[in-house]
Amino acid sequence: MSLIRQIWVLLLVTLLLAFFGSFAVWMVSSRSYLETQLRLKNADNAQSLALTLSQQHGDQVAMEMALTAMFDTGFYQRIALKDAAGRLVVSREADAQTVREQAPQWFIQLMPVESLAGVAQVSDGWRALGSVEVVSHSAFAHGQLWQGAVKTAGLLALLGGVAGLVATFGVRGIRRPLDATVNQAQALMERRFVTVAEPRVPELARLSRAMNAVVVRLKSTFDEQSSQVEQLRQQAHCDPLTGLSHRRYFMTQVGAELSKEEGSGSGVLYLIRLMDLAGVNRVLGHRTTDDLLQRLAKGIVEVSSGVTGAVHGRLNGGDFAVCLTTDDVPLPSAMDYADALRQVFVQQAVNAAVVVGGVQWVRGTSLQQVLATADSALAQAESRGAFSVEVAELPDGGAGSVMGEDAWRARLQDSVEARRAKLVQYPVVDRALLLVHHECPMRLQLDVNGDFEPAANWLPMALRSGLISQIDELAVTMAIEAIREDQQPRGINLSPASLLDSGFVPRVRALLASAPDAAHLLWLEVAETAAVERFELVRELCKQLRPLGARIGLEHAGARLAKINFLFEAGLDYVKLDPSVVQGVSHDPSRAAFVSATVSMLHGLGLQVYAEGVTETADIFALRQCGIDGMTGPAVRLTA
Repeated sequence: MSLIRQIWVLLLVTLLLAFFGSFAVWMVSSRSYLETQLRLKNADNAQSLALTLSQQHGDQVAMEMALTAMFDTGFYQRIALKDAAGRLVVSREADAQTVREQAPQWFIQLMPVESLAGVAQVSDGWRALGSVEVVSHSAFAHGQLWQGAVKTAGLLALLGGVAGLVATFGVRGIRRPLDATVNQAQALMERRFVTVAEPRVPELARLSRAMNAVVVRLKSTFDEQSSQVEQLRQQAHCDPLTGLSHRRYFMTQVGAELSKEEGSGSGVLYLIRLMDLAGVNRVLGHRTTDDLLQRLAKGIVEVSSGVTGAVHGRLNGGDFAVCLTTDDVPLPSAMDYADALRQVFVQQAVNAAVVVGGVQWVRGTSLQQVLATADSALAQAESRGAFSVEVAELPDGGAGSVMGEDAWRARLQDSVEARRAKLVQYPVVDRALLLVHHECPMRLQLDVNGDFEPAANWLPMALRSGLISQIDELAVTMAIEAIREDQQPRGINLSPASLLDSGFVPRVRALLASAPDAAHLLWLEVAETAAVERFELVRELCKQLRPLGARIGLEHAGARLAKINFLFEAGLDYVKLDPSVVQGVSHDPSRAAFVSATVSMLHGLGLQVYAEGVTETADIFALRQCGIDGMTGPAVRLTA
C-alpha cells in the first residue's frame, strides 16, 4: 500500500472512530436522561392521580371519571387502577393507530426508550383501595431523541467534512501532479468522468487542462446518449407511471417465453389486481394513487428480484402481471406477492387490497389460453375477497374454461331467467343432533340438459358480470317457496357483492314481507369478510330483515372476528365457524382452546355458534365440550 493511501486510511479511520464514538456516547446518555424523565413523570403523575382518587372515598364511578379525565388530557400509553387484591378495575390504553410516531420505525426499534410505570397506592383513610399505575407514551421521547440525533449527526458530519477538507489540502500538497493525471486516465477507462485541479507545474498544467476538456466532452456526450436511449426505451416498452412493461410489450415477452426453445420451458404467470381502483383513487386522490401504484410496482419487482428473467408488466389501471420461468431457485408463490403488497399498504397507511391469480404454463401453450386461465383464477381469487390468491393449471381443452366474459354473462343470465337452478340441502344440527336448519347452496344448470354446477364453477364470472345479486335473489325466492311447501327451515348464503347493490336488500325485504310465515324459518348468512370490510352493510341488512323474522348470521368466521370492532352492534343472530378453525379440535388442544374462547366470546354477545365442515366423529364430541351450539358437515350427516 502506498504512503498516500495509508495516510488516507489513517485519516478516515480516525474520523469515523471520532464520529461514531461521539455519536454513540451522546445517544446512550440522551436516552438515559429521557428514560429518567419519563420515570419521574410517571411517578409524579401516579402520586397525583392516587391523591385525587383517594378523595373519591371509594366511589367507583367518580374514580373512573377522574382516571379517564387524566388519561384524556395527557399523553399516556396506559393508566390502570387495580383493587387491593391486584385485580384490574379500570384501564385506559392508547390506540396504537391514533398515536403518531415522531421518529422512524427503524430508529424506534434500534433505540427503544423504556417508560417505567409509576405506581402509587390509593386509600380511603386507613382503608387500602388499591393502586394506580401510570405509563406515559414514549413517542415524544423518541421524537426528541430523533431530532437530537439528526442535529448531532449533522453537526458531527459538518465537523467531519471540515476535517476531511483540511486533510484533503494536506494530502494534495503531498501528492504528485503526475499521479493525479494517471488516476484521471484510469477513471476514463472505468467510465468515471473526473476532473483534476491544474498543478502549478506548467508542463503538467497543459496536460491536465487537455485531459479535463476531454473528460467534460466525453461525459456530456455519454449523458446525452444515455438519456435519449432511456427515453426511447420508456416510450417503446414501458408504462410511463411505473416503469414496468406496458401491456403490449409484456404480452410480447410472454409470447416469446412460450415459444422459445431454450430454457426450462415452463413457469408461472401471475395476474395481480388492486381491488376497487376507482374507490382508492376517489379516497386518496390522483397523485397519491399514482404514488401507491409506483410503490406496488416496486414491491412486485422486489419479490421476484432473485429470479432470472422475471418479466413484470402493468396491464392497465390497477392490474399488474409477472411472468416467471422455472429456474434453479424456487419461484415466488402467489402468496409471496400478496404478503409483500400487504406490507406496502401498511407502510403507506392505505386501506386497500390486492388479489392474485396465476397459472402454471408450459412451452407450446397458446398465449390466449394462458391468459384466459390466469384471468379465470384471478376472478376466483377476487370472489373470495382481499389478499386472496388462486393458481390454476392449464386445462386440457374445451371452450368453457376459456370462455369470455360476454359468453359467461349470457349463460348465467339465461339460467337465471329460465330458473334452471336448484337448492341442495345439508343439515345443520344442534347439540342433540336435532335439525336446526338446512344449508341450501345454489346449483345452476348453465346448459340446457346439462349438469347442475356448484358455485365454484360460475361464481367468479357471476361476480365479474354483475349478476350475483340476481342469483342470490333467486335463491331466496326458491328457499321461501320450499319453506312454504314443507315448513322446513332453510339457510341461504348471500354474497357480500349483493349487499353493494342498493336495490338488493329492499327486494329481499319485499319477498319476506309477502311471506311472513316462511320468513320466520329463513336463515340468511354472509361471509365474515363482509362484516370486516363492509360492516355498515351487514348492520343495515340486519336492521331491515330481522324485524320480519329472518335470522342473520356470519359464515366462514373465526380468523378475523377480532377485527370486527363493533360486532355487538351488528344485530346478528348466529356465527358459523370456518372448517379451518374447527377441524381437528379432538386431537389439537390449542385449537380446541381457541374454539372454546371464541364460543365464549360470541355467547357473551348473545350469539349462537355453529361449526362448519365437521369431518370426524371425534370432533363432534370435542366441539360439544367447547360449547358449540350446533354443527354441520359430512360427519354430522352420518351421525344424525
